[in-house]
Amino acid sequence: MVKLRARCLVVGDAAVGKSALCHTFYSDGTLFQKNYSMTTGVELIMKCVNIPESSDSVELYIIDSAGKETLVETCEKMWGQPSLLCLVFDLTSQQSFANCSCWMERMAAHCKGLQIQGVLVGNKSDLSARREVQESVAKEWAQSQGLEYHETSAKEMENCDAPFRRLAQAFHSLYQQRRDTIQNLGPA
Repeated sequence: MVKLRARCLVVGDAAVGKSALCHTFYSDGTLFQKNYSMTTGVELIMKCVNIPESSDSVELYIIDSAGKETLVETCEKMWGQPSLLCLVFDLTSQQSFANCSCWMERMAAHCKGLQIQGVLVGNKSDLSARREVQESVAKEWAQSQGLEYHETSAKEMENCDAPFRRLAQAFHSLYQQRRDTIQNLGPA
Protein backbone atom coordinates (compact mmCIF):
# COMPACT_ATOMS: atom_id res chain seq x y z
CA MET A 1 0.00 0.00 0.00
CA VAL A 2 1.40 3.33 -1.11
CA LYS A 3 0.04 6.74 -0.16
CA LEU A 4 1.21 9.52 -2.46
CA ARG A 5 0.75 13.27 -2.11
CA ALA A 6 0.25 15.64 -5.04
CA ARG A 7 -0.30 19.38 -5.35
CA CYS A 8 -3.15 19.96 -7.80
CA LEU A 9 -3.45 23.52 -9.06
CA VAL A 10 -6.91 24.63 -10.23
CA VAL A 11 -6.77 27.69 -12.49
CA GLY A 12 -8.92 29.52 -15.03
CA ASP A 13 -10.73 32.80 -15.46
CA ALA A 14 -12.87 34.29 -12.71
CA ALA A 15 -16.43 32.95 -12.40
CA VAL A 16 -15.91 29.78 -14.47
CA GLY A 17 -16.84 27.61 -11.47
CA LYS A 18 -13.45 26.51 -10.14
CA SER A 19 -14.45 26.73 -6.47
CA ALA A 20 -17.85 25.14 -7.09
CA LEU A 21 -16.14 22.26 -8.90
CA CYS A 22 -13.62 21.78 -6.08
CA HIS A 23 -16.25 21.88 -3.34
CA THR A 24 -18.56 19.52 -5.20
CA PHE A 25 -15.69 17.03 -5.60
CA TYR A 26 -14.63 17.45 -1.96
CA SER A 27 -18.18 16.86 -0.69
CA ASP A 28 -18.75 13.83 -2.95
CA GLY A 29 -21.48 15.70 -4.76
CA THR A 30 -23.47 16.70 -1.71
CA LEU A 31 -22.61 20.40 -1.64
CA PHE A 32 -23.14 23.13 -4.20
CA GLN A 33 -22.77 26.55 -2.64
CA LYS A 34 -25.67 28.69 -3.83
CA ASN A 35 -24.22 31.83 -2.22
CA TYR A 36 -21.28 32.69 -4.42
CA SER A 37 -18.32 34.70 -3.21
CA MET A 38 -15.33 35.15 -5.50
CA THR A 39 -12.07 33.57 -4.41
CA THR A 40 -9.62 36.38 -3.70
CA GLY A 41 -6.54 34.31 -2.95
CA VAL A 42 -6.01 30.59 -2.83
CA GLU A 43 -8.04 28.02 -0.99
CA LEU A 44 -6.56 24.67 -0.04
CA ILE A 45 -8.75 21.57 -0.08
CA MET A 46 -7.39 18.11 0.69
CA LYS A 47 -9.01 14.86 -0.38
CA CYS A 48 -7.69 11.33 -0.58
CA VAL A 49 -8.44 9.43 -3.81
CA ASN A 50 -8.21 5.63 -3.83
CA ILE A 51 -6.62 4.19 -6.95
CA PRO A 52 -8.82 1.48 -8.51
CA GLU A 53 -7.53 -2.10 -8.57
CA SER A 54 -4.84 -1.34 -5.99
CA SER A 55 -4.54 -0.58 -2.30
CA ASP A 56 -2.76 2.69 -3.16
CA SER A 57 -4.11 6.20 -2.78
CA VAL A 58 -3.21 9.75 -3.74
CA GLU A 59 -3.79 12.59 -1.34
CA LEU A 60 -4.69 15.57 -3.52
CA TYR A 61 -3.82 18.97 -2.11
CA ILE A 62 -6.12 21.02 -4.32
CA ILE A 63 -5.07 24.65 -4.63
CA ASP A 64 -8.10 26.61 -5.82
CA SER A 65 -6.67 29.85 -7.16
CA ALA A 66 -8.38 33.17 -7.86
CA GLY A 67 -8.95 33.83 -11.54
CA LYS A 68 -9.33 37.59 -11.52
CA GLU A 69 -6.36 39.07 -13.36
CA THR A 70 -5.56 41.64 -10.64
CA LEU A 71 -5.21 38.83 -8.07
CA VAL A 72 -3.37 36.19 -10.11
CA GLU A 73 0.16 37.54 -9.63
CA THR A 74 -0.22 37.52 -5.86
CA CYS A 75 -1.76 34.03 -5.95
CA GLU A 76 1.01 32.71 -8.15
CA LYS A 77 3.44 33.16 -5.27
CA MET A 78 1.34 30.71 -3.25
CA TRP A 79 1.12 28.01 -5.95
CA GLY A 80 4.41 26.40 -5.01
CA GLN A 81 5.51 23.59 -7.32
CA PRO A 82 2.34 21.86 -8.55
CA SER A 83 2.34 18.21 -9.61
CA LEU A 84 -1.01 18.37 -11.41
CA LEU A 85 -3.04 20.96 -13.30
CA CYS A 86 -6.79 21.38 -13.60
CA LEU A 87 -7.54 24.17 -16.10
CA VAL A 88 -11.20 25.20 -16.01
CA PHE A 89 -13.26 27.26 -18.46
CA ASP A 90 -16.95 28.11 -18.79
CA LEU A 91 -18.70 26.33 -21.68
CA THR A 92 -20.96 29.40 -22.07
CA SER A 93 -18.01 31.78 -22.49
CA GLN A 94 -15.85 31.66 -25.60
CA GLN A 95 -13.55 34.21 -23.96
CA SER A 96 -12.84 31.97 -20.95
CA PHE A 97 -11.91 29.19 -23.38
CA ALA A 98 -9.70 31.51 -25.46
CA ASN A 99 -7.92 32.58 -22.26
CA CYS A 100 -6.89 28.96 -21.58
CA SER A 101 -3.87 29.58 -23.84
CA CYS A 102 -2.78 32.42 -21.53
CA TRP A 103 -3.21 30.16 -18.51
CA MET A 104 -1.05 27.49 -20.15
CA GLU A 105 1.65 30.10 -20.89
CA ARG A 106 1.51 31.30 -17.29
CA MET A 107 1.83 27.71 -16.04
CA ALA A 108 4.77 27.00 -18.36
CA ALA A 109 6.57 30.09 -17.07
CA HIS A 110 5.76 29.24 -13.45
CA CYS A 111 6.83 25.60 -13.73
CA LYS A 112 9.97 26.45 -15.73
CA GLY A 113 9.55 23.70 -18.32
CA LEU A 114 8.61 20.85 -15.96
CA GLN A 115 6.05 18.49 -17.48
CA ILE A 116 2.85 18.65 -15.43
CA GLN A 117 0.01 16.15 -15.86
CA GLY A 118 -3.23 18.00 -16.50
CA VAL A 119 -6.86 18.12 -17.51
CA LEU A 120 -8.97 20.73 -19.25
CA VAL A 121 -12.45 21.06 -17.76
CA GLY A 122 -15.40 22.66 -19.51
CA ASN A 123 -17.76 23.57 -16.66
CA LYS A 124 -21.45 24.57 -16.69
CA SER A 125 -22.59 21.82 -19.05
CA ASP A 126 -26.09 22.24 -17.57
CA LEU A 127 -26.42 25.53 -19.49
CA SER A 128 -26.56 23.81 -22.89
CA ALA A 129 -28.83 26.48 -24.43
CA ARG A 130 -26.13 29.12 -23.78
CA ARG A 131 -23.19 26.96 -24.85
CA GLU A 132 -20.52 28.82 -26.88
CA VAL A 133 -17.70 26.24 -26.92
CA GLN A 134 -18.27 22.97 -28.75
CA GLU A 135 -16.96 19.76 -27.24
CA SER A 136 -14.99 18.82 -30.37
CA VAL A 137 -13.14 22.17 -30.38
CA ALA A 138 -12.28 21.96 -26.68
CA LYS A 139 -11.20 18.33 -26.98
CA GLU A 140 -8.93 19.09 -29.95
CA TRP A 141 -7.30 22.03 -28.14
CA ALA A 142 -6.83 19.94 -24.98
CA GLN A 143 -5.09 17.20 -26.95
CA SER A 144 -2.80 19.76 -28.60
CA GLN A 145 -1.73 20.83 -25.10
CA GLY A 146 -1.29 17.29 -23.75
CA LEU A 147 -4.39 17.58 -21.55
CA GLU A 148 -7.29 15.21 -21.11
CA TYR A 149 -10.72 16.81 -21.60
CA HIS A 150 -13.76 16.60 -19.29
CA GLU A 151 -17.12 18.37 -19.17
CA THR A 152 -18.81 18.99 -15.83
CA SER A 153 -21.70 20.71 -14.17
CA ALA A 154 -20.88 21.67 -10.61
CA LYS A 155 -24.43 22.97 -10.16
CA GLU A 156 -25.99 19.66 -11.21
CA MET A 157 -23.10 17.77 -9.55
CA GLU A 158 -22.37 15.90 -12.79
CA ASN A 159 -18.97 14.39 -13.54
CA CYS A 160 -17.19 16.62 -10.97
CA ASP A 161 -15.08 13.79 -9.60
CA ALA A 162 -13.85 12.50 -12.98
CA PRO A 163 -11.16 15.16 -13.63
CA PHE A 164 -9.67 14.82 -10.15
CA ARG A 165 -9.80 11.02 -10.16
CA ARG A 166 -8.10 11.02 -13.56
CA LEU A 167 -5.37 13.34 -12.25
CA ALA A 168 -4.81 11.09 -9.22
CA GLN A 169 -4.53 8.04 -11.50
CA ALA A 170 -2.09 9.86 -13.81
CA PHE A 171 0.06 10.84 -10.82
CA HIS A 172 0.01 7.26 -9.54
CA SER A 173 1.00 5.93 -12.99
CA LEU A 174 3.91 8.36 -13.15
CA TYR A 175 5.04 7.16 -9.70
CA GLN A 176 4.88 3.54 -10.86
CA GLN A 177 6.89 4.31 -14.01
CA ARG A 178 9.60 6.05 -12.01
CA ARG A 179 9.66 3.26 -9.42
CA ASP A 180 10.04 0.64 -12.18
CA THR A 181 12.85 2.65 -13.81
CA ILE A 182 14.75 2.82 -10.51
CA GLN A 183 14.23 -0.88 -9.82
CA ASN A 184 15.54 -1.72 -13.29
CA LEU A 185 18.76 0.18 -12.55
CA GLY A 186 19.73 -2.40 -9.94
CA PRO A 187 22.62 -4.85 -10.38
CA ALA A 188 22.20 -7.29 -13.24
